[in-house]
Amino acid sequence: MKLKLVAVAAAALAPVVAMLVYNEVALRAQRNEEVRANAAQAARQASSEVDRIIEGVRAMLVSVSAMPAVRHLDAASCNESLKSVAENVPNVRTIFVLDTTGSPVCSSQQIPAGTTFADRDYLKGVIVSRQTVVGTYTMSRISDTAVLPIAMPLMEGDNLKGVVVTGVRLDWLQNRITERGVSPGNAVTIADGKGTILARVPFPERFVGTVIPDKFQSLIHADEPGVIDVTSQDGTERILGFRPIALPGSPLYVSAGFSKEEAFAQINRSTLANMLGIAGGVLLAFVAAFFIGNKFLLAPIERIAATMDSWRNGETKARTGMKGSDELSAVGATLDGLLEELDRRRLESEQAVEERALLMKELAHRVKNGFTLVQAISRQTFSKVEPERYRSFSERLTALARTYDLLLSKETTSSSVREVTVAAMEAHLDGGCERIRLEGPDVVLAADLALPLSLVVHELATNATKYGSLSNETGKVSIAWRKERERLDLTWTESGGPPVGAPARKGFGSVLIERAFPSRARSVCRTDYRPDGLVFELSFTTTEPEPRLQVSTNGAAEQRT
Repeated sequence: MKLKLVAVAAAALAPVVAMLVYNEVALRAQRNEEVRANAAQAARQASSEVDRIIEGVRAMLVSVSAMPAVRHLDAASCNESLKSVAENVPNVRTIFVLDTTGSPVCSSQQIPAGTTFADRDYLKGVIVSRQTVVGTYTMSRISDTAVLPIAMPLMEGDNLKGVVVTGVRLDWLQNRITERGVSPGNAVTIADGKGTILARVPFPERFVGTVIPDKFQSLIHADEPGVIDVTSQDGTERILGFRPIALPGSPLYVSAGFSKEEAFAQINRSTLANMLGIAGGVLLAFVAAFFIGNKFLLAPIERIAATMDSWRNGETKARTGMKGSDELSAVGATLDGLLEELDRRRLESEQAVEERALLMKELAHRVKNGFTLVQAISRQTFSKVEPERYRSFSERLTALARTYDLLLSKETTSSSVREVTVAAMEAHLDGGCERIRLEGPDVVLAADLALPLSLVVHELATNATKYGSLSNETGKVSIAWRKERERLDLTWTESGGPPVGAPARKGFGSVLIERAFPSRARSVCRTDYRPDGLVFELSFTTTEPEPRLQVSTNGAAEQRT
């Protein structure tokens, strides 16, 4: 019962838990979409800022290319012009002009003698494309610092006269990204076309100058921007928005990652609070189900059950004593009323049983006296005149008396087939009970069927004693019966006796056998006079007598048939 109460409490909490789980899933899905949108927006903003920086440097190079000193490759005046420009542009350190062989022509800073830039990819790119080229992560040969080189062709008509080169300071770029601010757990990464990281927040000292892992290399030159879930190099799970290189407008790869732990921190705290609340609610519900259910449900039910057990065990005065307005108290009070009524009926039944016992004893006495009186009258009337008929009548009367004794001794109105048969055969056993075989189920007959069956069996036994298998020392009789639905089939089979034949006329015994049963029994009989012994078959309708309810002295009800 306690488990059922707990199950009821759990069932009551199930909708609340289901609603909380649904809200949790919905909130997480909504938050995931928000974070993905924010990551894409952050990557787009960072990429736009980088593009503006590159575009600003490109505009500066256009202005430098337009200077007469630069266009005429006048080294002396070119050096001064480039120096004045470089001093006013904080994000570059050096501006210089190369000829088509990679040798420096002029520079904002002193270039060591013999220095050549012929091996630089950006110079080769400009010579081939005749367009502005953004290079890759490079250690400057002039300032010995990390820069992002940007080179622009110096054209005269269709001829390439030289290349104007500068480099965006990566320390300045790193500071610019850092100043933008990044929330805890988030990250921003800028990389060149080879995947070398130019700037990163956080941990720039660990990652700047290193190459993005191979599993992320495909993002650098992806066909379009996107958002993915990744585990970054620092071990943080992030939702990453990225902007691949898209020449000529976006020459650098930019990504912005949002930490899942930080992004879902509030939801996780809410989830934890909800789980604790659910756990507390479940615990409270179980405690309430245990204590309240025990007091208001289990205790009254156990009290009622204990009262029933006590009454069943003979304590007829056991009562619940429950009073109150609740349902279980009403059940207990009703049970007490029922037990009072049963106790009253038990006393009345005991009294009736006693009275019936006295009546049965008186009836048995009177019946015996009646049989004795009839026996005496018949003996005085024709025992000497017709001794044979008197003996036959006396035996029949004795069989009938024995059956009445059987019925009256049991104080019932019914008896079994076996008991009736044994009583009717008792006078013909003569100590040879092994010659009689009885076989059949326990079938109970009402008095109006038991009495005629007793007379029939007596007549068959009498004839067997005179003429059949019981007239010698070796003959036997088998009495077998079976019941199918509402009919009883009985077969009397004789064996081992003298040969028998059909009588020339019907005697009184044969008529008695055919007419003994009442009409409602619809009896059918057949006699077969076989050379090896008589076979008699009897079939009649029988219904089990209705059981009568009696109350024993300990108050318990029992059925007696």
